[in-house]
Amino acid sequence: MIKQIFISIPILLCTIVGLGQKSPNVPPDLVAPDWESIADHYKVPDWLQDAKYGVWFHWGIPSATDENRPNDGSWYGRNMYGGAKKQAKVLSAWHTEHYGPPEEFGYEKLIPLFKGENWDPDALTAFVKENGARFIMPVATHHDNFDMYDSFHPWNSVDMGPKRDVLGEWKSAATKYGLKFGVSTHLYWSPGWWRPARKYQTEGTLEWKLFNMDYDPENYAHQDSWNKHWYARSWEIVEKYDPDIFNHDSGSYPEKEFPLFISEYLNRDLKENNGEQTVVFSTKNPSLNRKAFTYNLERGGADEIKEEIWLWATDLSGNWFYRKNAVNKMSIPVMVSNAVDAISKNGIVMLNIALRGDGTIPEKQIEYLTAFGDFLKINGEGIYGSRPWKTFGEGTLQIKDGRQGENHNKYSQADIRFTTKDGVLYAFVLAPPTDDIVINTLAKNGLLDQKITHIALMGSDEKIKWKRNKKNLTIQLPEQLPGKIVNGFKITVK
Repeated sequence: MIKQIFISIPILLCTIVGLGQKSPNVPPDLVAPDWESIADHYKVPDWLQDAKYGVWFHWGIPSATDENRPNDGSWYGRNMYGGAKKQAKVLSAWHTEHYGPPEEFGYEKLIPLFKGENWDPDALTAFVKENGARFIMPVATHHDNFDMYDSFHPWNSVDMGPKRDVLGEWKSAATKYGLKFGVSTHLYWSPGWWRPARKYQTEGTLEWKLFNMDYDPENYAHQDSWNKHWYARSWEIVEKYDPDIFNHDSGSYPEKEFPLFISEYLNRDLKENNGEQTVVFSTKNPSLNRKAFTYNLERGGADEIKEEIWLWATDLSGNWFYRKNAVNKMSIPVMVSNAVDAISKNGIVMLNIALRGDGTIPEKQIEYLTAFGDFLKINGEGIYGSRPWKTFGEGTLQIKDGRQGENHNKYSQADIRFTTKDGVLYAFVLAPPTDDIVINTLAKNGLLDQKITHIALMGSDEKIKWKRNKKNLTIQLPEQLPGKIVNGFKITVK
C-alpha cells in the first residue's frame, strides 16, 4: 500500500501539470515543476548561512568489509565484480580470495557483516555538536541500492544488517541536540552502477531487486519506470523523516521527475511554514541554474566570492567509506584553512565522517574534527552568522575554481580571509604567523573606507598593537597565539 501511495504522487501531478514546462496554472505563491519557477522561488534559509558547518556521515555495507582491503575507490560493491580498470581487477581478486568468487559470494552476502554493534547516534551527534557542527547529513541510500531507513524497498537496514532505522535514530539525535537534519541519497545512478553484477543475477529472486535488474543500466535516465521508482523512494524519505536538507548526490537526474520533486519538496515546506522556505535542496550538476538549488561543490574550491551559497563537501577518511589504510591527502592544517577559505567565499563547510562497520569514528578522523572544533571554539564569533565581506581576502596561494580540484597545498601567513557580522570585520590568518602580519587590503583609502578603532585577537586578552597607512594595515606579532593553525582578529570600525 505504501509503495502504491508514493508512486501515485508523481503520476497525479504529472497529469495536472506538464513537467519541465512553464506552468501558468500553479498559484504564484507555490513553486511550479519547472526550472524557471524553482529559480524564482528558491531562497536559502538564514539558518544555513548562519550555521556554516555540518557533518556528512557515510556508513553502510562497505564499512563492514575487511578494513585491510585494497583501495576500492569507495565503490566496493561495483568493483568486487571486476572490470577493465586495474582497481576493479585487484579488488575482485582480493574479494575472491577472502570471501569467495562474486558469483558465489555476492554483495548481498556481505550484509550480515554489517551489524553496527557499537553505533550510538546520540553520542556521535553530541560529539560533532561539541566540535562546532550545526547540522548532520547521513547517507540514506548509496549507489548500492541499500536503504538505511525503514523503506518500502525490501533491501533496508531495518530488515537486514543492523536491523535499525538508521535515519530515524539520526533524526532523533539531531532533534535532541538542536541540530538541523539532512539526508543524502546517491540512488539515482544505481542501475548503471550495478552493471558488472548483472550477469550473476537470477530472475524471481530478492537479489533481482537489489541489483536493479528491472531497469536498463544504459538508458535508465530515460526510463519512466526507473524515474518514477526513484521519485517514490525519495519522497518516502521526505514524508517519513522531514529533512531540513535533501542532497541528491548525482550529476544526472530525471528530466521530468527531478524538477517535480524539488518543487514538491519546497511547496510542502512553504505550506507548513506560512510561506517561508526553511529547507535546502542540494545537488552537484554544475550545468543547472544555481539559483534553483544549493550547489554541492564536492572536493573542490572557489577562486572568488560566489553569488549563490554553496557547499564545500570534503571527506576526512580518504575513501568516503571507512578503509583502514586510506590516506587523506589533505593535512589537518590545510583542512582547517580550506574551511575558512570556503566560508569567506560564501561557502558552507560539510566534512564527511566515514564510520567503521561497528558504528564508531576512527581516531584519525577525530583528530580532524577536533582540530576544526578547537578553531571554532576560539573564533566562532567571526564564523557563525557571518557573511562574506567586499572581498574574500588576499595572499599568495591560488585556489582552483570548481569541483574535484581541492587544495592540498599549505597556506602562509600572507593568506588572509575576511568575514563580517554586525558591522565588525574579521580577518583570519591562515597559517601561524612568525612575523608582523601585513594586510594590504586594509590600507587607508582602500576597500575599508571606515576608521579602525580597535583590533582584538580572538581567544586572547593581549593588547594588540597595530598601525595603518596608505600601503597596508600592519598588526604586530602577538606574544602568544591562541590558535594552533588559524588565528582570527576582530576589527572594530566606525
